[in-house]
Amino acid sequence: MKKLLSICLTSVFLLNCCIPVFAAEGEYQGADFTPNAKSAVLMERDTGTLLYAKNEDEQLPPASMTKIMTMILIMEALDHKQIKMSDKVRTSEYAASMGGSQIFLEPGETMTVKQMLYGISIGSANDASVAMAEKIAGSEEAFVDKMNTKAKQLGLKNTFFQNCTGLPVENHYSSARDMALMGKELLKHEEITKFTGTYESYLRENTDKKFWLVNTNKLVKFYPGVDGLKTGFTNESKYCLTATASRDGMRIVAVVFGADDPKSRNLQVTKLLDYGFNQFSTKQQFKKGENLALVNVEKGHQNKVKLQAAENITILTKKGEVAEKLTPQMTLNQNIQAPIHKGQVLGNIKIEKNGKIISKTDLVAAEDIQKATWFQSYQKALGMFTQVKK
Repeated sequence: MKKLLSICLTSVFLLNCCIPVFAAEGEYQGADFTPNAKSAVLMERDTGTLLYAKNEDEQLPPASMTKIMTMILIMEALDHKQIKMSDKVRTSEYAASMGGSQIFLEPGETMTVKQMLYGISIGSANDASVAMAEKIAGSEEAFVDKMNTKAKQLGLKNTFFQNCTGLPVENHYSSARDMALMGKELLKHEEITKFTGTYESYLRENTDKKFWLVNTNKLVKFYPGVDGLKTGFTNESKYCLTATASRDGMRIVAVVFGADDPKSRNLQVTKLLDYGFNQFSTKQQFKKGENLALVNVEKGHQNKVKLQAAENITILTKKGEVAEKLTPQMTLNQNIQAPIHKGQVLGNIKIEKNGKIISKTDLVAAEDIQKATWFQSYQKALGMFTQVKK
């Protein structure tokens, strides 16, 4: 009864505490921070709120910003232990034949996953991207299928990939909004900024083919707090950038498509970042991994599982304004049965304003729950029988 009361009290707290929320979309209209860009977006990372948007759903060639999705799938493969950072990756004839930006891999040359990831994130290496695609999926074509499947899972409505590099090809496109959402997804993997936020590094050290990597995203060095994510350029797409920066606990993602030159692109992204940090602030309500609920599990080796926030639960406010008070609502899955895997989604917390969901965060299992053995089930049944008899 004490445990049950504790669970109920936790639920009551979550369902009744007042959280101020500011819905920023629409407030930016009238200001044009990106006059020389085809499209642009500024997004607060935790809530996914658009702070600025211009032609945000226009389908455009993303060039090497495509590699954000490539890196998402690489990081997921690492999380799922399909690959390790120390694994050796062999370069095929096809991967070595890639044009454009590259680290000049030779057919048969091997590098570790970690080295390949540095090549992709810092040097925008097309050859390394294809080598990793082949390592994970067997071929670039199979990897691209995974990219498009992931795009659908993320709800990206204006994105379709034909390759993992962003090299020019027909019917390969994305949008500023979708690219920001991909950036948001990639940033779930906190380790990625160790790569995208590195300004310079070396490959093939201690050899006569030592290769100097310099980040194509110069804002990593020249704008405080920038630690990613990916540039892009082709003659068709012009100069593009998806950048992210963190300051005072708030992380934002800025996207610019189609600037005339690198200087103009960087200036416009800088204006977006300045606007975001100067005008808005966030307050974290619950941390990623914080235990928020306890639910019953049927047929498991233990009877309950803790649920954690899959992401930071954050509220966004505009500086100097009084925030509205809204109530978060918890929804938990019913009839949960073992086996359960750590990270499995078993509920969510939503925050609504005027009937519109402005924040939704998954609640996930904090641990694995194995299916009970016959003997464990027998012990549980015997225990229940004993309690009833008493």
